[in-house]
Amino acid sequence: MTIAHGINDHGAATPSAILDRLSLVLDAFDGNDSLGLSDVVLRTGLPRSSAHRMLDRLVQLRWLRRHGRSYSLGIRLVELGSLAVHQDRVHAASTEHLPQLYRTTGMVVHLAVLDGDDVVYLDKIGGRLAAYVPTRVGGRLPASQSALGKALLAFHGRDEAGDDLIRERGYAIQRDGSVTGFGCIAAPIGPIGEATTAVSICGPIQKMAFDSRMIAPVKLTSHAIWRSMSVGVRVTPTLQRRNMLRSLPTAAGVLADD
Repeated sequence: MTIAHGINDHGAATPSAILDRLSLVLDAFDGNDSLGLSDVVLRTGLPRSSAHRMLDRLVQLRWLRRHGRSYSLGIRLVELGSLAVHQDRVHAASTEHLPQLYRTTGMVVHLAVLDGDDVVYLDKIGGRLAAYVPTRVGGRLPASQSALGKALLAFHGRDEAGDDLIRERGYAIQRDGSVTGFGCIAAPIGPIGEATTAVSICGPIQKMAFDSRMIAPVKLTSHAIWRSMSVGVRVTPTLQRRNMLRSLPTAAGVLADD
């Protein structure tokens, strides 16, 4: 680890300087379960008063935990680290399947993860139609305002009206949600209690089929992504390994975009 020395307070109020100091403090814990204030000062070269203020603020933000006079990495960093690892796994597992869902339905395809009370979009595919849906990769939306969020909240044990039906059916529907005139169908990726990610299609209500014609492809995609994520972890029955989406016809809207 590189230890910084001789850092003074000049420029400390600038955003870049603050971020540099935060990074120094957090990096000081690399390889250490806990550190005291004197340890942090020694490892970072920060003035004692500045280090103390930053440690206290990081505790408030749950980035660090305090035990008496010692500090250790906090639960928020664990949450963010787990989220990053999960995002990498699910994104890699979905690379093949999301384009097939778009090809089959012709609707905007989203992949999103539940983060607290929000969903965070990990991927978006949709041809020309995507411009009419104001979502973006990395963007957030309150989970309660989307089919993706409703599906995930239900699979996480929420007990509001309609949640039992979502768990029973394995999908959620949203009409006129965040975009007037548009509807969405979403299916969680994984079983009840484990799913933290979901896949959905979204499009104009008059072009959406809220029945097996579009529900089935969404559920098939969620199952396919889950199987891809489970390779080497769970045994997949032989009869379920074939990707059924490949045998479905291409949507007319996709053909028109080509």
